[in-house]
Amino acid sequence: LSNWYVDELTEFLPQVTIMPALVQNEIHPYYQEQDVVPFIQEKGIVVQCWYPLGGRGHTAELLGDETIRSIAEAHGVSSAQVILRWDLQRGIVVIPGSSDPEHIKENLDLFGFE
Repeated sequence: LSNWYVDELTEFLPQVTIMPALVQNEIHPYYQEQDVVPFIQEKGIVVQCWYPLGGRGHTAELLGDETIRSIAEAHGVSSAQVILRWDLQRGIVVIPGSSDPEHIKENLDLFGFE
């Protein structure tokens, strides 16, 4: 499922005999989905975020966010790494896209800090 929220899931899930395996929603620090993420996870469904680094025109703003940058600087990592690690620590699957080899390497190096 993609772009499903608590109201839709509350109505839909009792009607199905096979539970969805995954719900994919836009999730990042500016769009945290504080209600739907735990709701989905409590049902044993995987949460996967699309646009983990901003989406909807927020990428530059998000990567330049002062709070995120200060956390990144404190840990010696990039803003993107902080955001991706934040998602992972919430139990959310991330699939960041990049064609830049340095960004790909950075996206894979998320477990050297907390």
